[in-house]
Amino acid sequence: MKLYTAEAMHEADRRAITERGVSGLTLMENAGRGCALLIHERYGAPSCRKVVIVAGKGNNGGDGYVIARLLAEQGWQVRTLVLARREEIKGDARSNLELLPLDSVQFCPSGIADWADELAASTIIVDALFGTGLSGEIVGPAAWAVNLINTAGRPVVAVDIPSGIHGTTGKVLGTAIRAELTVTFDGAKTGHVLYPGTEYVGDLQVVEIGIPESFLAKGHGLEFLDAAAAALLLRPRRRTAHKGSCGHVLIIAGSRGKTGAATLTANSAVRSGSGLVTLAVPESLHDILEIKTTEVMTVSLDDEGRACLSSLALPEIHRLLQGKSAVAVGPGLGLSRETVTLVHRLLHEIELPLVLDADAINAISQQQELLRNASSHSIVLTPHPGEMSQLIGISVAQIEADRISAARDTAVRFGVYIILKGARSICAAPDGRISINGSGNPGMASGGMGDVLTGVVTSLLGQGYSPFDACRLGVFLHGCAADLVAAEKGEIGITATDVLERLPYAYKFISSRF
Repeated sequence: MKLYTAEAMHEADRRAITERGVSGLTLMENAGRGCALLIHERYGAPSCRKVVIVAGKGNNGGDGYVIARLLAEQGWQVRTLVLARREEIKGDARSNLELLPLDSVQFCPSGIADWADELAASTIIVDALFGTGLSGEIVGPAAWAVNLINTAGRPVVAVDIPSGIHGTTGKVLGTAIRAELTVTFDGAKTGHVLYPGTEYVGDLQVVEIGIPESFLAKGHGLEFLDAAAAALLLRPRRRTAHKGSCGHVLIIAGSRGKTGAATLTANSAVRSGSGLVTLAVPESLHDILEIKTTEVMTVSLDDEGRACLSSLALPEIHRLLQGKSAVAVGPGLGLSRETVTLVHRLLHEIELPLVLDADAINAISQQQELLRNASSHSIVLTPHPGEMSQLIGISVAQIEADRISAARDTAVRFGVYIILKGARSICAAPDGRISINGSGNPGMASGGMGDVLTGVVTSLLGQGYSPFDACRLGVFLHGCAADLVAAEKGEIGITATDVLERLPYAYKFISSRF
């Protein structure tokens, strides 16, 4: 599903009016008509049905006035509560307000205490207070109105976006409406799908209101990845496939106390469809990894008995790179001085598609120029917000406040692919494209989940998927496998091993339904 920032949609709206001569009244009429149609279809309109429209003074309120008029024409009992004085309503919104019977409209601040009774007596409530243009926190009478709507115990339909949700970031601006249905116009906004905003949206429906596609394309480059979109990325396996045609990946991982990370990454690559997987680990830990992996080939790297890697391992790594299709570096690798030096050398020397995770990301956080000068032209970084903070030098809070910009800016700046992990993981490409993942659940908040993701993405790269497709499909499969586990076991107590064991089922889930 295509996504737009609130700013891009506002610009498309402006251009439709100024460059194509589409009147604001026409856009408002189309928006209100689309909402009214969905409301009428979903909730029915026998004579006993009553709708309360709660409107603001801007264009979102204007959409509400159109809805009020059209539902009244369909036989609904309609009451419109306006969070403004009549004289504050201007422009197109004023034109539509004047089409409503005076006795069906009540203005604030007079009578706001009576709103609770009006709302409780309704069949549904329409939230037309604020649209995607809201940027400041909701306070005062508006906050009171939001609370009254949320506590009325009636289904709420939000116009464009639930009031109080930032249209681009999904941030809650003080307080916000909790909608059962949200009807938005010409394209979903990023705020609809990002947390915490997505928890307030309910069922999201998109209606076209007449903004030219060419204007919308100017603001595109973002997508929401659901199962249908993920299915389009899948490449069917040929009947003549063999292990040599399904990719051979190399994973360089592990240090004392962190053999689990190496194991999870390697086993996940197997479960993700790699024909062959080689796991290269410190010699002191080799026997442990041979026991913990079965389908994976293990190779010992010289570690001088220290259970961590250094440049002494380079000759063997150079040999291992021959015939491989992708490489992962970092899971459980450790951050000894010698290991950090090795990671730097590997960035300079590996030309294959390369995934950097965990300790490998931390190893380059103080020398980002290594990314710009790397030999590989297909580098994927998979940081969580803490690792991202170390890499780009801003706080976790700043990253979480605008995850899209953090991921995109880093990908463009360094010419790499970024998977910024978390609820609604963000995939960013060096050309600025953004994909927001739609799978996954809170049960994934446990150790080892990132190692599984690294194995999945590395496997897909090794199978020949383009870097951005490997990132997009990888995060969706990862989250989908966790959703399948949660459906069986619940969201508490899920382990990374549970998830990697469900990866084949995630493939099946996607491919069998679309």
